[in-house]
Amino acid sequence: MPEKSKYFDFSGKFSIFAENFIAMKRKIEQKLIEWKNNPNRMPLIVNGARQIGKTYSVLEFGKKNFRNIIHVNLETDTVVIDIFEKNITPEYIVNRLEAVRGEVISKTDTLIFLDEIQACERALTSLKYFCEDAPEYHVAAGSLLGVAVNREKYSFPVGKVDELYMYPLDFEEFLWAMNREIFAEEIKKCFSENKAISEPLHRFGLDLFYQYCIVGGMPAVVNNYLINNSFILIKDVQSKILNEYIADMSKYATPATAIKIRACYDSIPTQLSKENRKFQYKLALKGGTTTIFGESIEWLLSARIVLKCNKIEQGVMPLKGHIDFSDFKLYMSDIGMLTMHAAFPYQMILNSIEVDNGFLGGLAENFVAQDFAAKKIPLYYWKSGDTAEVDFVIQDGIHIIPIEVKKGKRNRAISLSNFVKRYDCPYSIKISQKNFGFENNIKSIPFYALFCLGFD
Repeated sequence: MPEKSKYFDFSGKFSIFAENFIAMKRKIEQKLIEWKNNPNRMPLIVNGARQIGKTYSVLEFGKKNFRNIIHVNLETDTVVIDIFEKNITPEYIVNRLEAVRGEVISKTDTLIFLDEIQACERALTSLKYFCEDAPEYHVAAGSLLGVAVNREKYSFPVGKVDELYMYPLDFEEFLWAMNREIFAEEIKKCFSENKAISEPLHRFGLDLFYQYCIVGGMPAVVNNYLINNSFILIKDVQSKILNEYIADMSKYATPATAIKIRACYDSIPTQLSKENRKFQYKLALKGGTTTIFGESIEWLLSARIVLKCNKIEQGVMPLKGHIDFSDFKLYMSDIGMLTMHAAFPYQMILNSIEVDNGFLGGLAENFVAQDFAAKKIPLYYWKSGDTAEVDFVIQDGIHIIPIEVKKGKRNRAISLSNFVKRYDCPYSIKISQKNFGFENNIKSIPFYALFCLGFD
């Protein structure tokens, strides 16, 4: 069983889980180490949605790599907020933080962590001066800047900060949390060799994938599942996270906009249950239009609560040059939150028998979109007329690669074949419940091995 952590914080939220939180290995750890060791580093901002583990990951990194950590929460620590309001020069800030915390701040061996920096405009501005006047200090910040920054008020330190983006645990990180590192390595081996994994392990991998569709990658939810092994008990944690999202909608948007943001968010399960998963404004509100909901969708994207997949009209490079901005799909940033929000029966996910249900297809696509977003792979899909559609299209170096995702009975092999012929693709990919393989220029990848897939 992984080691329990005493450093889990969640900025005061979900404190009931703090004593029992199980340490989870995250991929961002290596990026944080690279930032620390970079001689040209600038103050770091770690961006991401609420409750994806920003605070935990930075504190664990600090514990392992520094003598001490000065951790302040700028939403709640009024004494520290007052320090920034009076003066934002590094010398003054360091001096006052030492006095308040009773600890020496070393230029080489102390991590200064400014959590929830979006709550204090002056603290955000101070990063510019740490970069220019005191770059030897290690200063990191956690934020929801995407939704919090009012551009008429805040001055973002452009070019004076490094930025990292965090996402929910991907499936490989979920395997690590489940103490399945050896299985993850076996998956990588079969992926690279296009070699079928043994049938018992294949069924085991699919079962873990089904579990992930319910649990998702929010650390508090995964932690609850690790401790209790119950799909029922995780609902309460997921509901609390949803309530925090809703609270942010009210806090960082006008009342009228907040209502529209909630309407868009609530409509996503319905949008993904349709055969045609193009986002339709009318499903959020009768008579809805781009003018009415455009700002609300941008808010959800900035909050990293949803992911946007744009339609392309041509499968040629650059894909970004062929976007149809009027046609797109929205996915949730965490598949477990989608399953909970849709109130979808868990037994239908856990059932390995294919059933004809539109939401299962949307759920499978959401899983792929979530994985690609964490890898910074742009999300595109292709559609021609009312019949031919390819779920995802990826630019891999000088090649265009179409990807089909298949969970239920829907079969778009004809669309995939047509796309390959039309745009002369070297191969295509099918992500499904099928074992590894490579036939007829189609690379088959089981859902549980998607984390192995990467593109240049």
